[in-house]
Amino acid sequence: MEIRPDTLPWNDAYKLLIGSVLPRPIAFVSTVNKEGAANVAPFSFFTAICADPMLVCFAPMIRGTDGGKKDTLVNIELTKEFIINIVGNDIVEQMNNTSIEYPYGVDEFEQVGLTKIDGTAVNVPRVKESLVGLECELYELLHFGANPGAGSLVIGKVVSIHINDVLYENGKINTEKLNPIGRLAGHSYTRAITDTFVIERKR
Repeated sequence: MEIRPDTLPWNDAYKLLIGSVLPRPIAFVSTVNKEGAANVAPFSFFTAICADPMLVCFAPMIRGTDGGKKDTLVNIELTKEFIINIVGNDIVEQMNNTSIEYPYGVDEFEQVGLTKIDGTAVNVPRVKESLVGLECELYELLHFGANPGAGSLVIGKVVSIHINDVLYENGKINTEKLNPIGRLAGHSYTRAITDTFVIERKR
């Protein structure tokens, strides 16, 4: 079977995309608006780019409900700062509950019972319950269309890394203790350490 994406409605193309590119790590992105009200929301179009400079990116799509920008993107455009909190098994429910489309300016930390802790390099709170937090300054922002199905690419320069002491071992992060969550298609998720194996790279 061969399918041309441009022959499909965007939401059908989206289903094929998220069913092919998986598992996807989750960027649990915290931001603030100009008034200082905090926001936190999950994005599974998320990855690393490079180490020097240390760049990461995530891609918020246009809201399918009203064609508007997501609150996270609006805040980043205003403040040029954000924090990516890594989602472990302990905060899955809270992460999922922040997906509710609250009115702009509502503090999702308070709505779902997460604890704010001040960033040290950016003026944004991070999620205390998250075991890894990447404080970012906006490096580049690209937009791809303006209708539902379109989206943006937010590239952040990591300026500070917060790692819970229980994870940090000899300059590395213990993945088993982090127990990160990945997104699959639909409403399905996976735990990264459920079934792992090692293959040595050929030299």
